[in-house]
Amino acid sequence: MKPNVLFLDTTHPSLAEGLEALGFDCSHVPALRREEILPLLGDCEGIIVRSKIRLDREALDQAGRLKFIGRVGAGMENIDQAYAESKGIVCLNAPEGNRDAVGEQAIGMLLVLFNHLRRADREVRQGIWIREGNRGTEIGGKTIAIIGYGNMGSAFAEKLSGFGAEVIAYDKYKTGYSEMFVREVTMETVFQEADVVSLHVPLTDETLGLVNREWLSRFRKPITVINTSRGQCLDTAALMDAIDEGKVVGAALDVLEYEKLSFENLESESLPEPFRRLINCDKVVLSPHIAGWTHESNVKMAKILVEKIKKIWQG
Repeated sequence: MKPNVLFLDTTHPSLAEGLEALGFDCSHVPALRREEILPLLGDCEGIIVRSKIRLDREALDQAGRLKFIGRVGAGMENIDQAYAESKGIVCLNAPEGNRDAVGEQAIGMLLVLFNHLRRADREVRQGIWIREGNRGTEIGGKTIAIIGYGNMGSAFAEKLSGFGAEVIAYDKYKTGYSEMFVREVTMETVFQEADVVSLHVPLTDETLGLVNREWLSRFRKPITVINTSRGQCLDTAALMDAIDEGKVVGAALDVLEYEKLSFENLESESLPEPFRRLINCDKVVLSPHIAGWTHESNVKMAKILVEKIKKIWQG
């Protein structure tokens, strides 16, 4: 009997094809709800998931045969990794597959902000021709600080290398990564030198609400904020207050504090006042959690997961 892999979300077809070539049976249940999925977990050796459900203790206790979890993407906050690993379950993700997509999106959003493209596009479509009021700012000569220098942060640094910016980075858990693309610095240096700050951190207890009033108040210069990591790393109310006070001159957000776990819907409850301020602010550029969501990254993440699963399954 072939080992079974349960696909809880939709993925690129090449992922299932690659696993089937390794000898797995693949079952696809993306339309099922959590309560329907839990009874199925006991019959699988592998799970492929994006962010549909939490693989918490309750779910993992149902999965007595489970050997691995493959997360199509980078973030692992919907998986209780510590508990899974205590049960001998290997947790895999594929940040190498969407690092370039995230780096390009961060560059694109920064260019939109610096060159007022969102407003200028709207005005031209309305027959309004304003040049001086839409005079742009160049990336060259700015100091761009990257918080978190993993796959995503390093990809952003590489993409910036041709723009003539000074790129600095802080990572609490990594040292010795200064290279041609980046200068490793302390967080105090970030506060003193940064013109632009880009978040590339996972969502953990430490990074939850990282960008808050106190954090933003410590910057010596007005800054532009980019967040392509997780929405809950940034306090929206604090950001909007900082924009009103001139401490933040612009923000590019691919992720929002108010996203649901699936990242595909905003919370259905009445939207809070900080969010209404956010969507009405002309100094903010927004996108619906698509930084790592390119046609190419979809294929690359599938390929990378197949290779990682092959390595742990075949040894």
